[in-house]
Amino acid sequence: MTKLPPDLNPQNLPQHVAVIMDGNGRWANSRGLPRIAGHRQGARTLKELLRCCKDWGIKALTAYAFSTENWRRPVDEVDFLMLLFERLLHRELSEMHQEGVRISFIGDLSVLPKSLQTEMERSVKETLNNQAIHFTVAVNYGSRNEITKACRQVAELVQRGELSAEEVNESVVEKQLYTADTPEPDLLIRTSGEMRLSNFLLWQMAYTEMYFTDILWPDFDTEAFYQALLSYQKRDRRFGQVKASLSA
Repeated sequence: MTKLPPDLNPQNLPQHVAVIMDGNGRWANSRGLPRIAGHRQGARTLKELLRCCKDWGIKALTAYAFSTENWRRPVDEVDFLMLLFERLLHRELSEMHQEGVRISFIGDLSVLPKSLQTEMERSVKETLNNQAIHFTVAVNYGSRNEITKACRQVAELVQRGELSAEEVNESVVEKQLYTADTPEPDLLIRTSGEMRLSNFLLWQMAYTEMYFTDILWPDFDTEAFYQALLSYQKRDRRFGQVKASLSA
């Protein structure tokens, strides 16, 4: 177990961290390695971050593993990623279960390989009651698709007479999102110098603090995470409000 650094305030930690894990391919290319080597190392980085979050008292971690746009990548790379997901779940499930990790997946999982879907279902079922940390993996996920699907489901409720148009509000829409049972992220971390959301949790991150770093994802270690948390703790989160002293 790694202890929380003394200069981090345990009362002001993000309870939910989201990560866009960017830079695996560049990390591999810079070392003369195939892109799949970057994905392997990136998976190790994610595992260490998950453990660090749990040890430091952060209750939820959501990782953007594969977007709806990632299908445009070379077929060999996509096939490897699907196989990597499946192997990691098969190999790591027992340990994560023992450490109290609850695993969830968001995205359109119906088009994924059947063997991967089976591993996902098993992981979710076996860890459902764990409470140490909630680990959510976004696979074949796109936020615009998610919001469109939610709107369609709300429209169907109205069409069936189970809901009136006047009753449609933010809460009703949120209940139709993949993340209906998960608090919104407090902090988003994106690596490799890119500064965009890339269709990730657009609804959920309305008031999320964002942290961008030039570090490539496979190199994003505990020290880098510590720096992200230091930055977060210097922020003044007002959620659209004005401090009382300023509004007087």
